[in-house]
Amino acid sequence: MTGSAPFDNLSEFVAIPRLDGLRLSPDGSRLVTTVQRLDPAGASYIRALWEIDPSGDRPARQLTRSAAGDSSPVFRADGSLLFVSKRPSPDSAPDSDPKTPGLWSLPTGGEAEFVASSPGGCAGPVAARAADSFVLSTDRLAGVTSADEDERRRTERRERKIGAVLHDGFPIRYWDHELGPDFPRLVAGSELRDLTPDAGGSLTNARYDITPDGGIVVTDWKVPLRHGQHRATLVTIDVGTGARRTLVEEVGADHGGPVISPNGTLVAAFRETDGDFDTPMTVRLVVHSLIGAAARPIDLGDDVFPAEVAWSPDSGTLYVAGDRHGRGAVVAVDLATCEQRRLVSDAVYANLCVSPDGRQLYALRSAMDRPNTPVRLDALGIDQTPAHLPSPAPELRLPGTVTDVSTTAPDGATVRGWLFSPDGVGESTPLQLWIHGGPFVSYNSWSWRWCPWLAVARGWSVLLPDPALSTGYGPSWIARAWPHRAAAVWSDVKSLLDNVCARNDIDETRTACLGASFGGYMTNWLAGHTDRFSAIVTHSGLWAADQQHTTTDAAFWKSDLFGTPAEHPDWYAENSPHHFVDNITTPMLITHGNRDYRVPYSESLRLWWDLVSRFDGEPGDLPHRFLQLPSENHWVLSPGQAQLWNETVSAFLDWHVRGREWVRPELA
Repeated sequence: MTGSAPFDNLSEFVAIPRLDGLRLSPDGSRLVTTVQRLDPAGASYIRALWEIDPSGDRPARQLTRSAAGDSSPVFRADGSLLFVSKRPSPDSAPDSDPKTPGLWSLPTGGEAEFVASSPGGCAGPVAARAADSFVLSTDRLAGVTSADEDERRRTERRERKIGAVLHDGFPIRYWDHELGPDFPRLVAGSELRDLTPDAGGSLTNARYDITPDGGIVVTDWKVPLRHGQHRATLVTIDVGTGARRTLVEEVGADHGGPVISPNGTLVAAFRETDGDFDTPMTVRLVVHSLIGAAARPIDLGDDVFPAEVAWSPDSGTLYVAGDRHGRGAVVAVDLATCEQRRLVSDAVYANLCVSPDGRQLYALRSAMDRPNTPVRLDALGIDQTPAHLPSPAPELRLPGTVTDVSTTAPDGATVRGWLFSPDGVGESTPLQLWIHGGPFVSYNSWSWRWCPWLAVARGWSVLLPDPALSTGYGPSWIARAWPHRAAAVWSDVKSLLDNVCARNDIDETRTACLGASFGGYMTNWLAGHTDRFSAIVTHSGLWAADQQHTTTDAAFWKSDLFGTPAEHPDWYAENSPHHFVDNITTPMLITHGNRDYRVPYSESLRLWWDLVSRFDGEPGDLPHRFLQLPSENHWVLSPGQAQLWNETVSAFLDWHVRGREWVRPELA
């Protein structure tokens, strides 16, 4: 690629504009994306809406400018653009700062116009394709019946400094925020008419769509069950009356992510099973009927692990995007014949948008060597090369190369991954091994959070393997290490690592292992099972399985899947990292956000004490470090702290792997 090369300067790296989301206008003439840019203080990202020319002839142009940021764009039938923003409304007091986002509209010509606001904010608008209707989500306190009552109670809580939440069920947290005291409701039109006053927590993190005529909404709807469990169902809601009926509810399976066909009669949605201790999880695509016909499972074979769907204009074809063989793919499925056609399989594609004539498909393409980029595909083509469209983000010049690598595991399976290598080093390089989170994901696309090019720019090679439990390799690949057996995952990782370390351009005596979430769990487990690494970096990693499985926000899933130590003593004894703490000799850098509720911060607190309390040397000689991030969650999202995290990781690895002096990051 040509363009800028900011990877050797973290301040420049965090300032690179980033694309997120893509929407196509009803007439197919306009594409809109959201661009994140660094604010003037460098403390956070501000979003703005940009227009992309679908033909690729004109450069991208900025549509909105707001210090508060604009996001969640969706086109209405008349071509106007709904979006959410914290910009002050026309009747706001001078210099006021809205506490929650409101709903705005950008006409085809002219300035943005205020549409509505709610005490609990506005989020996720969806608009009918052939009518004036739209629906969005807002949060309201439990038991309130009107926006006025909601505002009164919020004001009283705020003035009296009441932050208490009274729970009456589970879950009570989600990733980085408490659930309650307010919960989502679906509201309709500019008057924000409440369609779901009895929702409670049923719409938490719900995904929903609206029929082309604006008459029906189909949404996820969580049903509470005994013993802290819940089931995700699909329901329809009449936009005029609020009447609700269950479309699909199935014992042992969750259904969600509905996408309604252009003819308004079909709904494509995902069917997921969590599995149990003996049975792996599954994800399938199912087409449901809104007019009474039987549901139709879509057989994608073992090639594509589905993540997103879009409909052709005639409602006869489904376009499915997902993970495939260490990359991604888009597959067209003919509903009449069940025949499949692969459009592309070179990268990960998201935000699929099909043109009104059904001939073009637009998407954001992400690959290991390129972040999200708008592209155009021939919707009728096969195994094609995408046409890149002018992007609001700059082209990047990479500091090295990335290649496919593979090897054969002890059980005969072919394990593949990516090897990133620096340019112009002229000698064997130290190696960083990264183990991905999930674990049901694949190393197949660009990551701003864990970007290997930052290490490459500093002279490192980086290995990213796709071991057992990775997606895009079929159900048997997940079954090979079920249920989350660390030794089986390590066997795959080790096979590929050994293969790469035999290369002349890799210095096998200077290696480090890094991972986050499930990868953090694996690095914690590996610390007690091998001393081959000179340093280990673990972020948001599980340490004591019996502790984490009952304190995570997803305890209902963890406890159901793994059972208790009494039920599966061998699994807990073999797979919980804390059992092997006395074997640890490798210096460890622990990093964790206090607001992480998926892997609670207590995991790293306990790991840190276990390391420090067992160190027999002088306190000043302690080889371990702990980077605590009080305002961060499972990830590190703010640009300043992301920069500090990368600086700390780089300094720690230089110290223990490259033999350089420990240099404490300036702002740590």
